[in-house]
Amino acid sequence: MKEPVRIGPPPSAVPDLEALMGQVAVGDRDAFTTVYDTVAGPVLGLVRRVLRDPAQSEEVTQEVLVEVWRTAARYRPAEGTVMTWVMTLAHRRAVDRVRSVQAAADREERAALLDRTRAFDEVAEQVETRLEREQVRRCLRTLTELQRESVSLAYYRGLAYREVAELLTVPLGTVKTRLRDGLIRLRDCLGVSA
Repeated sequence: MKEPVRIGPPPSAVPDLEALMGQVAVGDRDAFTTVYDTVAGPVLGLVRRVLRDPAQSEEVTQEVLVEVWRTAARYRPAEGTVMTWVMTLAHRRAVDRVRSVQAAADREERAALLDRTRAFDEVAEQVETRLEREQVRRCLRTLTELQRESVSLAYYRGLAYREVAELLTVPLGTVKTRLRDGLIRLRDCLGVSA
């Protein structure tokens, strides 16, 4: 009959992790090196299965092992084996990383959506602008030809009062009077309060 094949170190070579954790808790670096060498592979394997990203897996594994070094005094043998304790730390840290990465992705997606969302209703704005233009055109038709011509030159073509007077070959005072009267009629027609 064939002997069963054993994967991993022989039983005699497996260090006593509980005793080593007691030494790590008081700052024994050699004991931590042995604990590290024993648990690093399984921790990386577990973290890699959760994260699937090699670089992040290595980073989280390092964080877990640093946590083991710093919190070794918290280990309680009555609550489970050292390996179970370390693997629980690793699983929690890996899940936290997944959640953190997902939360960051969600925030970026929401920010991108906010950037694409218009601050106002573009269609309503266009309709309102179009209606206002129509109302101004309708009110311009209520002006006399001389008033309409003066207002159009001054406000649509951007000419100064003096330029309007020169273009129409009329005195500056006449242009000012036509503009004032025309603007008063426009104001009244548009329903704008002074």
